[in-house]
Amino acid sequence: MADSIVPALEVRNITKRFPGVLANDHISFALRPGEVHALLGENGAGKSTLMNIIYGLYKPDEGEILVNGKVADIRNPNDAIALGIGMVHQHFMLVPPLTVTENIILGNEMTKGPLLDQKRAADRIRTLSKQYGLVIDPDAYVRDISVGHQQRVEIVKALYRGADILILDEPTAVLTPQEADDLFLVIRSLVKQGKSIIFISHKLREVLALADDISVLRLGKIVGHADPAEATEETLASLMVGRSVVLVVDKAPSVPKESILEIKELVVREDRGILAVNGLSLTVHAGEILGIAGVQGNGQTELVEALVGLREVEQGHVTILGKDMTNSTPRKITELGVAHIPEDRQADGLVGVYSIADNMVLNSYYYPPFA
Repeated sequence: MADSIVPALEVRNITKRFPGVLANDHISFALRPGEVHALLGENGAGKSTLMNIIYGLYKPDEGEILVNGKVADIRNPNDAIALGIGMVHQHFMLVPPLTVTENIILGNEMTKGPLLDQKRAADRIRTLSKQYGLVIDPDAYVRDISVGHQQRVEIVKALYRGADILILDEPTAVLTPQEADDLFLVIRSLVKQGKSIIFISHKLREVLALADDISVLRLGKIVGHADPAEATEETLASLMVGRSVVLVVDKAPSVPKESILEIKELVVREDRGILAVNGLSLTVHAGEILGIAGVQGNGQTELVEALVGLREVEQGHVTILGKDMTNSTPRKITELGVAHIPEDRQADGLVGVYSIADNMVLNSYYYPPFA
């Protein structure tokens, strides 16, 4: 693409400081119209801070932002939306008890006289969904749909507000591989229809497969740009961490030891009473990693919840370290040495208003020296 084409979005020397941290250090890059520009970097490299500045959630200490060649004064998300910028956050900004339609129109409601015109809004959502290949049910409640579909709702919400520039912050972090592949098809469809996309990630394979241009952040600075047609995972990884990286792991053959977890004929239902786990049996041995693969909604969540005492087991048995722990409490299971890292760490794993120290003792606060 010719250099004379005006960028859809350009940031120049953006700098942002927090107490004791230089999060963004004179960052400059340009997003050309109709391209996917990947912003690659490790966790903590400054990617999300930069996007929050572009979307008006933070104010930069230095630098400027240009939209379609004109300097933009973005003081808040409303300013960004008015300029055609939409953002899908890594942690979705949805209200679970509301429907898909209610979430999408929130703050931008269609009315018919003094009342909300949800039918007209739902019709427009269906039109957008069909146009961009984002299949969603406008009448579904957000609490009842999968994480992958929640992400589609967030994308449609941005499109509903007229976004031509989309910021996708770590969009595959919560998706299964199949859902990630579906998202890539959606992104390509959006670009074909004239949208410009900033794709934030630290996953090298995804960036190389999807991006038209790549900028690499390290410690708050742009340390390099790369052409996906010429870059490799090795060169990108080296730019990300500042040293050579070996991406191949030599793994010795597994030598399983004694059984530590046994599941026999497990039957578990999901929230609507439908069978989620139907007669599952498996054994996990000490010294091995057992992988369970499947697309979202095929019982993985319910299985894990049943194993850690968060969901009732209808039939079958769960044995941990030789003890029958079927339908035991989470505390008793935790005390046997079982740890649970949930799929949604924000909703189920952490208390956001607590300190790190308080979160660390949530499952052991009743032991000395805390008790």
